[in-house]
Amino acid sequence: MELALQSSLFEAADRRHLGNGAWVEVRSGWLTDAESLFGELMEQIPWRAERRQMYERVLDVPRLVSFHDLVDEPAPHPRLKQMRRRLNDTYAGELGEPFTTAGLCLYRDGDDSVAWHGDKIGRSSTEDTMVAIVSLGATRVFALRPHGGGKSLRLQHRHGDLLVMGGSCQRTWEHSIPKTSRPVGPRIGIQFRPHDVR
Repeated sequence: MELALQSSLFEAADRRHLGNGAWVEVRSGWLTDAESLFGELMEQIPWRAERRQMYERVLDVPRLVSFHDLVDEPAPHPRLKQMRRRLNDTYAGELGEPFTTAGLCLYRDGDDSVAWHGDKIGRSSTEDTMVAIVSLGATRVFALRPHGGGKSLRLQHRHGDLLVMGGSCQRTWEHSIPKTSRPVGPRIGIQFRPHDVR
């Protein structure tokens, strides 16, 4: 079954330039069959819990994760490769290389989150790159702020939306999914990245 993605003829991309070569772009409703995919990924993805050293303690990471090389390994769900192909058709020319991996994060409720960070670029700390995130499930705030602090930009990342961070964004800005006290259902974020970016 082919993944239902809106035709580029009808897509509206809202790109915001953040300064110093960084930008973020949102394509609302990019994934039109998000509901069925959400349920399938919840059941079929090999979710795992992680623990991380935080200061002097080892703590549970407040989300479940699953990472996949979509070039050299079988995809855990065929739609991941279909989405990757569509993203490469749209962005690989600007990026200068293809997206190759998919990292999935399951935020089970409002207690799950990810702290301020920029994705690590393994090749060079001065290179620009691109990270594309498809959101499935509950709407969560996707926050961005200048690296080291400053006024944040808070975007509502909704079911089926595509959010792309490009240019110097991973070096000059940080992003997070903050905790929320309001009742909220599960959300899956699918991060597509080029080789050597985590």
